[in-house]
Amino acid sequence: MYWPLGIPNYYSVRPHTTATSSTETHDGTPQYDLPSSATNGAAQEYGGDDGDISLSQPPSAAGGAHNSTSDDHILDLRSSRGGQIFATITRRSLSVWQTKPTAVLATAVRSRQSLSAYGDNVALLVRPDALIIVVQTSGGFLITYSLASDPNAQVYQLSIRNWTVNGRRQSADAIRRSTTAGPDYGAGDGSGIRDVSIRFRMVIRIDAGISKAIALDDELMVATTKPAAIQCIRWSPDKSGSSHNTDLLKRMPWFAEKSTNMADMVFDKPMGLHVWLSMDGRAYAVQRTHARNRRKSDAADTAYKGFCFHEPESNDDCAVTVAVNARFSLVAVGCADASIRIYTAKDYLGNIPISHALVPSVSRETSGALKFILHSPDGYCIFAGFENGWATWSVYGKPGATSFASNEQPPPPQHWWLGGVADGFFAGAGAEVFLLAADRTQLCVLEIARAAVAGCFDMANIHRALLQTSSGLMVQRAEAPGQDAQWQTLRFPAGYLSRQWPIRCAVISACGKYIAIAGRRGLAHYSTASGRWKTFDDPYAEDDFTVRGGMCWYQHILVAAGESEGQSQIRLYSREKNLTGASAVFTEVMQSPIIHMAIQDANSLLVYTHENVLLHYVFDASPSTAVRLVQVGQIGFHGIIRAPTRIRSISWIVPDEQREHGDPSHDVAKAAVLFLVDGKLVLLQPSPEEHRELKYDMRVIAHDVEFYLLAREGRTRTAHPLSALSGADTTTPSGSSLHDSLWFFNGSAMHVWPDVHELVSSISSELNQQTLPPVAIGTDFYPLAPLIDHGTLSGLEPTLVHRRDADLVFFRAAPRSHLFIPALLRHYLSRFDSPAALHLSDSYKDLPYFPHALEVLLHDVLDDEVDAGPHAATDGAQLASLLPFLSSFPSYLDIVLGCARKTEIRSWTTLFRHLPPVAQLFEQALRDGKLKTAGGFLLVLHTFDEERFTAEMMARLLGEARKEGDWDLCKELARFLVGVDASGELLRRSLRGAGMEVRVNGSS
Repeated sequence: MYWPLGIPNYYSVRPHTTATSSTETHDGTPQYDLPSSATNGAAQEYGGDDGDISLSQPPSAAGGAHNSTSDDHILDLRSSRGGQIFATITRRSLSVWQTKPTAVLATAVRSRQSLSAYGDNVALLVRPDALIIVVQTSGGFLITYSLASDPNAQVYQLSIRNWTVNGRRQSADAIRRSTTAGPDYGAGDGSGIRDVSIRFRMVIRIDAGISKAIALDDELMVATTKPAAIQCIRWSPDKSGSSHNTDLLKRMPWFAEKSTNMADMVFDKPMGLHVWLSMDGRAYAVQRTHARNRRKSDAADTAYKGFCFHEPESNDDCAVTVAVNARFSLVAVGCADASIRIYTAKDYLGNIPISHALVPSVSRETSGALKFILHSPDGYCIFAGFENGWATWSVYGKPGATSFASNEQPPPPQHWWLGGVADGFFAGAGAEVFLLAADRTQLCVLEIARAAVAGCFDMANIHRALLQTSSGLMVQRAEAPGQDAQWQTLRFPAGYLSRQWPIRCAVISACGKYIAIAGRRGLAHYSTASGRWKTFDDPYAEDDFTVRGGMCWYQHILVAAGESEGQSQIRLYSREKNLTGASAVFTEVMQSPIIHMAIQDANSLLVYTHENVLLHYVFDASPSTAVRLVQVGQIGFHGIIRAPTRIRSISWIVPDEQREHGDPSHDVAKAAVLFLVDGKLVLLQPSPEEHRELKYDMRVIAHDVEFYLLAREGRTRTAHPLSALSGADTTTPSGSSLHDSLWFFNGSAMHVWPDVHELVSSISSELNQQTLPPVAIGTDFYPLAPLIDHGTLSGLEPTLVHRRDADLVFFRAAPRSHLFIPALLRHYLSRFDSPAALHLSDSYKDLPYFPHALEVLLHDVLDDEVDAGPHAATDGAQLASLLPFLSSFPSYLDIVLGCARKTEIRSWTTLFRHLPPVAQLFEQALRDGKLKTAGGFLLVLHTFDEERFTAEMMARLLGEARKEGDWDLCKELARFLVGVDASGELLRRSLRGAGMEVRVNGSS
């Protein structure tokens, strides 16, 4: 899902700039003497006058290396929840940055008096909204600062002259912002560099010692050491006037080692889950209880309940860092041996089992200690930083890019990003990752390409393998079966990108002709026919609508779900019209926010909302009126889906008879519903009861699913976007046997059910059958999409490129493909379903590489038979059933010969045990006029059964080659005979037998 691209950008704060542009802050030290706190570790707060230390600094960022001192080392790095703002600290300073354009907004430098009173900076905390920043000091103090900004004020505003030669000056009374920004505009440059001030707020002293602290929305959570306890300090006192409370670990019965301290703590708001790591290597899943508001006299009560889900068996298993993936309900625990254990949070009552483990491709000695774990905002990528490098995986364990692929370990200083990293975070909705160098002197920003399906789960996005980067798109163009797939690169419109970065959502139409994108606000769309983007001319109309819930294409109509003025809507935009505030051809006002939306069966729209209801609309596109939506049904999933916001995608499977001839209003009663939640692919099958009450039988058909594809919904069905109105079917015959297939990827292999209707039938509750097993297709790269017409899986592989001539090292995504035809044929033959195998073969027989696919199938089966040995349970049954199947194809002899010549000689015994003698295969090839194939079998015969090899066979083949005028074959055979018999006698006999005149030194 994620592939790094190119070379990172480097950033650092120059020491002289920081020193001259910052104002010292005394943090209240001139006004206050600090009394000691109570012995129980309660927090004491000290306030100062905001006006005394109001700091507003001009931006200061510079790229490249510099000579750093100890005061310039970045000790900690933290970002806001959205990644728009982040902060760094050195020993004595605090800097606030913005991600786009990347610049330092303000810096507060602590005075010598402050450093002497409180100690040096050691750790940094940022409230999720970035309005409050806390600096932890070595003296056990927490210095809090407030961050204030004016959204209408900017320190710098990027201004670029009109880059068109004959550009017209806009009239003064036109209150509009130009959308035709020049090529110098970059992502996020339209917002300029904001005016931000850092103001001292208060100092909090923790006499009990601080082992770990985190900043939450409403409070500051501090784990103390003596005594071991959890203190919660509210940003503002509650109604009773209380500002903090304390819970001792020894009063928590579920906490194993009462005397140990906290090593790490994280909190995930969407899941409402705390994860604590103790110094002894255990990991605890913790939740807040209502006991938070308990009476002080009730000392036995505790504000937390939890349990230990990771208990180390050795020192290598001790937990050192943790991260929570709310999108897939996973908890990643980093261990001392540099491995990462992934746990599934099924519930918070003690049921958090291990799912899988991630291990770097190099040894612990090479990778070094694990420093941090990141999850991308969409949850699809895991980024792990190590002492000597970094690595990525997909959410369920497919290895991705890694810096350990570099041949230079350790890398040279100018390529430090390929070595160790100390910290990092994702920004731009996952389009970029910020990394802190191991020596803590520089930051770098690495661009990421990610599958568009991660942000907008649409079947066309999977089928077309749409990728998006921070500044553009990559689209796979694979129109004609048998032709190589090509990748087309598109740049986002500069004006829209500069104003609305990051781009959160991108979607392509099923025909591949239209693309739409949506950033923070508004949207834009593109047509391959014209090669032009369309954006809103009016910036107020653009900012009025925010896409939430996804987008999809119905022919040339863009369907966008979003919000406007607090109201959830579905808007229909025609590609043929310009984007204005009134250009929507239809608007449907919703009663609840939309979670997911998808086109189904060419003319239906499924909309799933926060109310846990699936709405069914059909498009009414009569010639006399504009396209509009008509609701024809709905399904409530109350009691079935517990958390609607966890749904990644929802589809349905309508029986063929109902889809082609039935009333659309009855689809809800006939359709089997398919949805993806927390990595589980769930199928709901309708079971009508009495009184016309509709109920569903639920079955989890697959686990650890990263994405799935219904082939019927992901393929092009029409040659032109408007031709669907005429009912024309232009589906290509290639791959027609998989038209109703269901595909999914589970982190290890692509899986497919060739017929989804057969799958639905197999899990009928009346028959109580097990789920029909899918066909697994393994790849050594991340598969993006099955190209069903081509019979291949398409994907990308991260490649680290070294340019020695320019001293450059950069990442690129190399296209890869893998044939899935052999795996499907083997599946059918293993079930002795030859008719299905022949039907599949018939749909791919015209592909130029279909004989190669059959050869791969034979090679795979042969290797398995050889590895299993002669005493295996199958005893050659698969090979014995495969060879008669292959014999029905015209290229049968070429397939057998190609397999034999590309495998080891020790495998020939197993292969030819189920075949006629090699001499007989030679005779058959000779009769069929396949002279080169016959020659190949002669070479095999000489090696495999030399006693049956005769000069007469060679003479006959030479004679046939002479008749056909194939002198290249004659030359190759002569060379072979000389190699077998250096005296040349065998060659002379063969030539005479072929009727050729033999001359030696001019005499015959």
